Amino acid sequence: MSVTPPRLPGLLVPPRKRLGVRGCPRPLLRSAGIRFALLYAALFGASAFLLAISLWYSTVGLLQRQVEEAIRNDVTALVEHQQLGGLNSVAEAIRARLSQPADAGAIYLLHDPSGNRIIGNLDQWPRGLNRMDSWYELPVSQAGRNSQALLRAVALPGGGKLLVGRDVRARAQLRRVLRNGLIWAACLMVLLGVAGALLVRSLFRRMVGNIATTTRAIARGDLSRRVPQTGVGDEFDELAGIVNDMLERISRLMDGVRQVSNAIAHDLRTPVARARARLEDAALHAKTAEEMHSAIERAMLDLDGIVGVFEALLRIAEIEAGSRRAAFAAIDLTQTLRDMDELYHVVAEERGLTLETAITPPLRVLGDRELLQQAVANLLDNALKFSEAGTKIGLTAKLEESVVEITVSDRGPGIAEQDRTRATERFFRAETARSTAGSGLGLALVAAVAQLHNGTLQLTDNNPGLRAVISIPARF
Repeated sequence: MSVTPPRLPGLLVPPRKRLGVRGCPRPLLRSAGIRFALLYAALFGASAFLLAISLWYSTVGLLQRQVEEAIRNDVTALVEHQQLGGLNSVAEAIRARLSQPADAGAIYLLHDPSGNRIIGNLDQWPRGLNRMDSWYELPVSQAGRNSQALLRAVALPGGGKLLVGRDVRARAQLRRVLRNGLIWAACLMVLLGVAGALLVRSLFRRMVGNIATTTRAIARGDLSRRVPQTGVGDEFDELAGIVNDMLERISRLMDGVRQVSNAIAHDLRTPVARARARLEDAALHAKTAEEMHSAIERAMLDLDGIVGVFEALLRIAEIEAGSRRAAFAAIDLTQTLRDMDELYHVVAEERGLTLETAITPPLRVLGDRELLQQAVANLLDNALKFSEAGTKIGLTAKLEESVVEITVSDRGPGIAEQDRTRATERFFRAETARSTAGSGLGLALVAAVAQLHNGTLQLTDNNPGLRAVISIPARF
């Protein structure tokens, strides 16, 4: 009794060693490189065949048509002689033609109505030439010399037969030379086609092999690997660049996941521990219902903060996934920003700050009004949080070269230049913000909203303070 060993999940045969039925290698035609190479060879062979046909038609075919035209003209002229002067006139015309050296390749034979030879340069009527007004290419004998001729015979009015032709030995030799040349050229084209196909296959396999090697390393966990580029700037380089950009983004996302996991573990541990300590202290030491109720309320505030952090994370993930893009519409942010200006003016005055605004319509964009409003609100909240009393906060919005720019500036401590590239990471807190309440998710959400709208978030120095600019393509 044989026992089949269980197949472990996830245990796969490496792609390069994957075998077909009964352990045989995969068929050649299943290789994309082979298919591309065969396609190249087929196209190359078809173009070479068409070129050979064109060359044959333009040489041998042209000579054939020229000879036929010369014979046809000769026959017409001699028939006219017969109509004007009878067979004697035709015989004189043939005698004159045969005496001219230029017509050495011409063939003539004239028979009377009884079939007797009158004049001509053929020894006898060619065998096999039985029909009148038809083309024949037959061997003939001229003064004991054999040759190949293209012939046409006609019946003359009143009786008699006329045969006119041309010696085509030179054309036959040219045809043989051309045929041999085309055969050798075809062999050379086949060799070049095979060489080109192998070259195409080699290039294809090298490019696909580079991608496969890199992605296989990525799958094993080596996120530092990238597809090598030749620097030529061709389609393969473009593909390698796209794959490398994708891998770079995957690497950043993986780093972000690790950082978020560490940040969640670090930043949420304190409020959870604090809530637990308060509940434990109340359970051990609370003597009245009021004391127990107060401890529970403080613990609930800590837990509400944790819930708020997770809601912010889920909202950022939803924005980055692009699920909100389906609700995009053409909107004008002018009134939305004016309403926010009115609201935050009051908040700024309560904190001893001055909010200066400059909103220049129109501010038409394609997007989600609620998300853009939340992004601007996050920037204003940060500006209020980090500004000292007596300073100014700026809110400007304008259309600049087909881009709507929304700028929020403050005179607070700002963000150090080396920290600005990380300021939009989840849970990142600069040293100047360590003592300030917050989760470090505000700028991450603003950056996600800007990216969702095909825009950007730029953080620059306001000397002093921070200047945050949301740039979104305008909708006209």
